[in-house]
Amino acid sequence: MLDTCTFIDLAVLDPATLPAIPQITAITMAELHQGVAMAKDAATRAVRTEVLGAAIVEFDPLPFDAEAATRYGTLVALTLEAKRDPKPRRIDLMIAAIASARGLPLYTRTEADFKGLEDMVELITV
Repeated sequence: MLDTCTFIDLAVLDPATLPAIPQITAITMAELHQGVAMAKDAATRAVRTEVLGAAIVEFDPLPFDAEAATRYGTLVALTLEAKRDPKPRRIDLMIAAIASARGLPLYTRTEADFKGLEDMVELITV
């Protein structure tokens, strides 16, 4: 499963480092919509709209379901144990919870965002 940063950077990543069948979450889809809404100019909005459009066409996003919600609580606890504040990491933790609950590895460009979760989330840095 791809986190949001990895999805956004797909064009510059080596396909050999990615899963054969990539997946994204509904959380990533929400972040892409947010990116379009928050664009500061028309050119940025156009680029972000194209990225969002590709996601809509190419992916059936995985939901944040009851199992992911339960796992999210566990990941918050692990984040606290690692002496990190979970509040600014809520989105990343929700994405990680979906991957963990489904037994999927999480492909990321920002492994440090998931520090302390290694026992529950298989991280693959690309």
